[in-house]
Amino acid sequence: MKASDLFINCLEEEGVKRIFGVPGEENADFMISLKKSKKIEFILCRHEQAAAFMADAYGRLTGKAGVCLSTLGPGVTNLMTGLADANMDRSPVVAIIGQGSTNRLHKESHQIMDSISMVNPISKWAQTILSAQNITEVIRKAFKVAETEKPGVTVIEFPEDIAKEEIDDKPIKPSLIRRPAADNRAVDAALDLILESKNPIILAGNGTIRKRASNRLRILVENLGIGVINTFMGKGSVSFKDKHSLFTIGLGSGDYNNLAIDESDLVIAIGYDLVEYSPSAWNRIEGGKKKIIHIDYTPAEVDRDYLPNVEIISDLAGALYQVNHSLLKRVSKSKIPLFDINSRKKSRLEMLNHLDQNNNDKSFPMKPQRVLADVRKVLNDEDIILSDVGAHKMWVAREYNCTNPNTCLISNGFCTMGFALPGSIGAKMVYPDKKVLSINGDAGFLMNVQDLETAVRNNINVVAVVWLDGEYGLIKWKQQVQFKGEHSDLKFENPNFSDLAKSFQMWGQQIESEDQFIPALNEAFNQKGPAIIGVPVDYSENMKLTQHLGKVSAII
Repeated sequence: MKASDLFINCLEEEGVKRIFGVPGEENADFMISLKKSKKIEFILCRHEQAAAFMADAYGRLTGKAGVCLSTLGPGVTNLMTGLADANMDRSPVVAIIGQGSTNRLHKESHQIMDSISMVNPISKWAQTILSAQNITEVIRKAFKVAETEKPGVTVIEFPEDIAKEEIDDKPIKPSLIRRPAADNRAVDAALDLILESKNPIILAGNGTIRKRASNRLRILVENLGIGVINTFMGKGSVSFKDKHSLFTIGLGSGDYNNLAIDESDLVIAIGYDLVEYSPSAWNRIEGGKKKIIHIDYTPAEVDRDYLPNVEIISDLAGALYQVNHSLLKRVSKSKIPLFDINSRKKSRLEMLNHLDQNNNDKSFPMKPQRVLADVRKVLNDEDIILSDVGAHKMWVAREYNCTNPNTCLISNGFCTMGFALPGSIGAKMVYPDKKVLSINGDAGFLMNVQDLETAVRNNINVVAVVWLDGEYGLIKWKQQVQFKGEHSDLKFENPNFSDLAKSFQMWGQQIESEDQFIPALNEAFNQKGPAIIGVPVDYSENMKLTQHLGKVSAII
């Protein structure tokens, strides 16, 4: 068979169902081979960056590598921002990139560049296929590495002349691998620290929403009887309705739950990535010398503010099972839970009251809190929102709380504008029966607005809520905080979003009062294709929140 046919056979063996991308001349053989596949659907996108974001969300939600494709040169450079986002947010993604013939890679030639060297810093592994004989090994390794904890991006470069070669070979079948168990001495040392502590707390990160870890975490929380704070990307690992939940941490200026960490004598960091929220922002008492237990798939990053006393390195769900099992062997059931969660009741209630403060505010433009309270009323616990990057992201992270993992996707490692709209298309393809909503700033939304056409063409009912302020709101907020209210010129003009929707032949509305929002959401979710809702937002709430949090004192 042709090498490109074997490549497709290998993707089918890996269980690939969709590839998101923009092909080019150098992918021609690959695309014709793909056209013959009865198992893989190609989703033609309008920009390679959007294709990478679709694969990013697809990989996050399935745990299997999302796949995206580009041609060589500018196709690869367009793909890179989405790949960097997926890699830093721990999403399994395999990128297939085109390349010119191997007989011109050594010299100055049209569109030729060293793509592998360029993608190396933003991927776990990247490799050119230099012989058709290597196809089966390279593809199996790319998927294995992408999906191995911690997951991330791998890149396969497929030169056009190699794709034409004749080959007699078969795909390598994927095999299930078990991750190692935790070291018993590390588990015992961690339990010693927990039993010696007076006021421990759990910091639940990105890893706790994957691979059964959430269920094991919830059991540990019940057994210990202590508070849990989640990062932006750990939302839903413990339900916000649970009495142990102390909500989401991550605001640069700190929040109520930072005080809970301040007053704790032990932080149990579970599945926590330092890119989510710098340890210097929460380990801020006594020069960052707080006792820490690190439980994760990989050893802790070296950081002067994050020097764990004990590290438990293994499969996360397995580690939590071992900790729970060992705890019940060392402590009689009559003494479980170890601590009284009612000691956190005042802290939880205080924060909950502040979160709910403007949920029914009737002013217009709408307050961020009211927008998110209305979204929460329309969406079920299993439905999915994706937040883009901007001032709205801080409000989503703080105000929109979840009962289940993977129901609020936030780009918070690489923090990439333009993620949410294309990401929502990938998410809807994973869960066609769930409501999928993207929350965007007007700046980030227009960075990937072209892929509304992809959603229209494929009849994908994703709803985009666009917060309108006509400025780069998060940059303004940060400048105001840093320069005593001053900021640079960050204003721009917007289209009318109702007219924008018409131009794409889809439904859209730009609301003119706060009571139009919920009816607009309901109508948007009844469409056969995508929908846009433009919502003018009152961002004067940004500095009000900063000023309020600056005055928050210990409530524990």
